[in-house]
Amino acid sequence: MKIFVYIDHFKGEVQPASWEALGLAKTFGTVTAIVLGSDANDVAKAAFEFGADEVLHADDSALLDYRAETYASTLSALASSHNPNLILFPTTARTRELAAMSAVDLNTGVLTDVTGLEANGDSFIATRPIYEGKLLEKTVCSGKPVMVTIRGRAFPKPNRDASKSGSVTKAAAKTDALSEVKGYSASESAVNLGDAGIIVSGGRGVSNNPSLTPPAGMDEKQAEIWRAQQGFALVTDLAKTLGGAVGASRAAVDGGYISYSHQVGQTGKVVSPDLYIACGVSGAIQHLVGMRNSKVIVAINKDADAPIFKVARYGVVGDLFQIVPALTEAMKKKLGK
Repeated sequence: MKIFVYIDHFKGEVQPASWEALGLAKTFGTVTAIVLGSDANDVAKAAFEFGADEVLHADDSALLDYRAETYASTLSALASSHNPNLILFPTTARTRELAAMSAVDLNTGVLTDVTGLEANGDSFIATRPIYEGKLLEKTVCSGKPVMVTIRGRAFPKPNRDASKSGSVTKAAAKTDALSEVKGYSASESAVNLGDAGIIVSGGRGVSNNPSLTPPAGMDEKQAEIWRAQQGFALVTDLAKTLGGAVGASRAAVDGGYISYSHQVGQTGKVVSPDLYIACGVSGAIQHLVGMRNSKVIVAINKDADAPIFKVARYGVVGDLFQIVPALTEAMKKKLGK
């Protein structure tokens, strides 16, 4: 059985779920890593180190910047000539588009955001969450090749072995396109919630510290945001102590407390960390959709009836402004920081 794994990267920085997809593919058969993009030789080399049996690299200046037209055409051409049984992608904004356009070219379908995959003869049975993550469904794709995007952190990442190497096979790029990239600016945020093993999130509750007196001259909204920023400073301190990332609920983002890049939920990032600590997050269904697959969930909220407690393994009912600093100090002592 032959499997393609698309290695998603931006300027040589690989999305870690690409390696998770490669590790999953190795359980089914021979794996060919697909690397598209100019100046991506290091990505091709790393693919061998993570277990690829073969690497096809389309290296062309037309692929320097991601464009769905050129990338999809190139991938479709490679699939047509090599006839893989399965093409795996990490689930990212780019790969959702790329997989869909390639599937149209290849007259097949796409199974998205998959959290489990098993072979059944020459077909594949995928498991994925539905109904806002409340249920899991098993589904199949009747088309060939089967195209699957996997959820980040749903599968183990293979160990990197620097001793592994191979000869990269050059592939032809399809360069015809109606669009062109005129320019772009990268986000200043370093947040990568999808790959974080630990996330500490803040909700609307981080703004409810009555003991704080805002600076003079602030109106009510400005004072609310100022209090929230002090609350998020506590959340950030705990996240840094644990080596984790800072998340937020939509209410916190809509309130102007923190940027959208931190938002966890149906309209933000869907995450699956080993540990998720929710501070002052009530647990609206839109938020639960984004984090309910976390391995361990800890909720800190003064409202004992908050919905977040229904999905939490550990719950602390109390004032986050007392509990979070105490937890941070305890973790610093425990970790020797």
